[in-house]
Amino acid sequence: MDNNNKLFVGGLAWGTTDDTLREFFSTVGNVTSANVISDRYTGKSKGFGFVEFSTPEEAKKAAEELNGKELDGRAINVSEARPQQPRENNFSGGGNFRRDNNRGGDRRGGRDDRGRGGY
Repeated sequence: MDNNNKLFVGGLAWGTTDDTLREFFSTVGNVTSANVISDRYTGKSKGFGFVEFSTPEEAKKAAEELNGKELDGRAINVSEARPQQPRENNFSGGGNFRRDNNRGGDRRGGRDDRGRGGY
C-alpha cells in the first residue's frame, strides 16, 4: 500500500459512516477504501478517518478540493496520511502483566509449609 494514496480526514461528525465518507470523496476520484475510526470499546466514532485512492494524483486532488468543505454538517480537515508510528508500552488487553514467569499458584517452590515435597 502506497501512503501517497491515503488521506487523513479529521473533524468528522459522530454520525459519519464509512459509506458517507466513501460517497463524499468519490466525487473527486476512485476511492479504494474509506474507514471511519471508532473506539474499540464503545463503538463510537473518534471523529477521524482515512480515505485511500487508486492514484496519488487523485488523493492530492481530493485533499486540495475537499479540505475545509462541509460533510454531515461539519467542516473537515483533509491531509496526506502519515505512516503509523509503532507504539511503545502498549499493554492493552492483557491485564495482570508480570515480568516473572510465575503463573500464579503456590509461590513456595513446590514445597508444603513443613519444607517437604508437598506430595
